[in-house]
Amino acid sequence: MARIAVGGFQHETNTFAPQQATWNDFERADAWPPLLHGKELIAGVEGFNIPIAGAVKRLAELGHEIVPLAWASAPPASYVTRDAYERMWALFEPDLRKLGPFDAIYLDLHGAMVAEHTEDGEGEWLRRIRGVVGNELPIVASLDYHANLTPDMARLATALVGYRTYPHIDMAATGRRAAELLDRLLKDKRPVYRAYRQLDFLIPLVWQSTFIEPAKSIFDLVGEIETGGKSHNQGIVSVTHTPGFPPADIAQCGPALVVYGHDKETVEAAADRLAQAVKVQEKAFAGELLDPDAAALRAIDLSKTATKPIVLADVQDNPGAGGTSDTVGLLAALMRQKAKGAVIGMIVDEEAARAAAETGEGNVMRRGIGAAVGYAGEKPVEADWRVVKLGDGKFTGTGPFYGGAKFQIGPMALVTDEASGVSAVLACRRVQAADQEMFRHVGVEPSKVPILGLKSTVHFRADFQPIAETIIVVQSPGAHITDPVEMPYKHLRKGIRLRPMGPVWNGA
Repeated sequence: MARIAVGGFQHETNTFAPQQATWNDFERADAWPPLLHGKELIAGVEGFNIPIAGAVKRLAELGHEIVPLAWASAPPASYVTRDAYERMWALFEPDLRKLGPFDAIYLDLHGAMVAEHTEDGEGEWLRRIRGVVGNELPIVASLDYHANLTPDMARLATALVGYRTYPHIDMAATGRRAAELLDRLLKDKRPVYRAYRQLDFLIPLVWQSTFIEPAKSIFDLVGEIETGGKSHNQGIVSVTHTPGFPPADIAQCGPALVVYGHDKETVEAAADRLAQAVKVQEKAFAGELLDPDAAALRAIDLSKTATKPIVLADVQDNPGAGGTSDTVGLLAALMRQKAKGAVIGMIVDEEAARAAAETGEGNVMRRGIGAAVGYAGEKPVEADWRVVKLGDGKFTGTGPFYGGAKFQIGPMALVTDEASGVSAVLACRRVQAADQEMFRHVGVEPSKVPILGLKSTVHFRADFQPIAETIIVVQSPGAHITDPVEMPYKHLRKGIRLRPMGPVWNGA
């Protein structure tokens, strides 16, 4: 039995987003647990589809003593404030010093955190931990699929284990894999070699989905290399590929991979094989994007003969990538085109949601909704909104991505513009529209509506693709810019292509 410290610090930073991640964002619950410290951590993560939950459960099954440190996450946004970063470190550092010695550490990290004072949030976190526990202690960290896996992260961690699905339906499973790898490394006590590679082009998030090609085949290969290396005793113990998070304006932004094993030549060859497989597929990371009106018109036309909903993915206002979840480009287009029966969610506008609650079910409120932040100069959409159904924002997710998540997102409402027949789901806190319960909570059965607008880039596919007739990707205004060429980068490394087969970045 080993004594293993566990903790985590999670944030996906869109440096172009208008809102920063403050300490309050890390403290409070949303779809995931609130800040957890010490003994409350173990029970606090139980049942959630998050890496630390899977890791803690598996480490206990393997008979290890678990020493909880602290864990916190905040919704994707712009830079993590210096205050939030340092407050979290102020919880970690004393426990690392007083609760040791440890035999190993497991960390639940994201991999795309950028703070006001460091562009490599996880690399700096690992550097500080190494400064306390030394360079020999095994540290295994799980990473999000969208990690910008930096050279420092690879150098400072003993091993990094990334998600293999997007939508992320394997988050807890990834924590479990990380725990099993840590257990193996402790038992084997053999040197582990690392082969790290960076790719030289950015991949838009919307085309990174493992539900579609080319990512599907690439991640089949990741599993094949790892499983084959283990089963044939070739010395490979773990393979991780992260397609990257383009909205992070840092030097090390972009796809990367890392292979671990006991035979150096085998590890290097496997890394080269996987890197080449990604490069060969570069041209395939592309697809069709429609403006809001064109998307609305196509959806209306298709819905005439469809037997299932036409799903419109409002990808640029995805709160899961730093979007404000309140832009109104798609909502306004649906109303202009009179897309009767269409429902869009979730529009995060706390004042409108609370006004709907005060108005009461069945009554009409004359006011604007959306554009609460006013991204890109947008204005709220004015209409006579009938309040159809209210909810308290407390419910449990049931889909593959958010399954088990205990939502606490404040008052919610379903409101309908009677002139066009278009409805919107209002909420108070930013949560990606990736679970059908968000709609059911306010009386909408998603499978029964003709057109469904979702503020999500890819995660919605886990729960909504099975009920969709077809999916249309919409390029409507939002802080998560889909095409990296349109982002005003200042800090990328020179020579990286801004999209697959796209222009090369040679400085701001």
